[in-house]
Amino acid sequence: MWLKGLGGLRNTVRQELVARQLDEQIAARFPVGQRLRVLDVGMGQGTQALRLARAGHTVTGLESDPEMLRVAKEALGGEPAGIRERVRLIEGNGLETGVHFLPGSFDVVLCHGVLMYVREPDAMLAGLARMLAPGGLLSLLVRNADALAMRPGTAGDWSAALAAFDTDTYTNRLGLTVRADRLDALTSTLAGIAAPLHAWYGVRVFTDNVSNDVELPAAAELEQVLAAEDRAGRTDPYRRVAALLHLCGVRG
Repeated sequence: MWLKGLGGLRNTVRQELVARQLDEQIAARFPVGQRLRVLDVGMGQGTQALRLARAGHTVTGLESDPEMLRVAKEALGGEPAGIRERVRLIEGNGLETGVHFLPGSFDVVLCHGVLMYVREPDAMLAGLARMLAPGGLLSLLVRNADALAMRPGTAGDWSAALAAFDTDTYTNRLGLTVRADRLDALTSTLAGIAAPLHAWYGVRVFTDNVSNDVELPAAAELEQVLAAEDRAGRTDPYRRVAALLHLCGVRG
């Protein structure tokens, strides 16, 4: 079961929900059995990239952090030869897609957990959209600026919760001050780069304040956690207060 390799509960919820949502959108956009060309921008340790390669797709991972790239290469090295052959790893960042690839080179472009580190993301998003073939899918995972007060508020940090109402920045668990995105603004941006929003989900409605070192519960309880998070991530008003938003745009 691939979930066993994801670490603690908090990361497992994120990765599993994004995987379910992404598979749903791929199934809706492409014929069954089509081998897709996937670009994963800011691939990190390669969780989604490897999962998609195992499903038979050709995946290119773009990562600017040498340590993350090393971890991804190490993980890839443990895969069977047939999967290794379908994955290409490149050191670079999301602003450099035009340097490495021709427009229209990919059917699916992933950009998960990256935009919060980009001060002015519109240019990068436009570049990502250009990488898509017509009908291609752009998958974004961003911090939800409309719910920044939820994390400190549910933790009882009232001064931080009050301050969060009037900002689009926050301090992440690495201690870095980064930015969040609003659904309405990203919807407008996607329309403007010819990859209008097709579907969106919330990710981590109930488990955002779980400590990073909390391990996975027993299988039956984990299935209940994932079922509750999956349902909430698709249902208003719950998805609007999720810590993360998963937006899927389709190239016109």
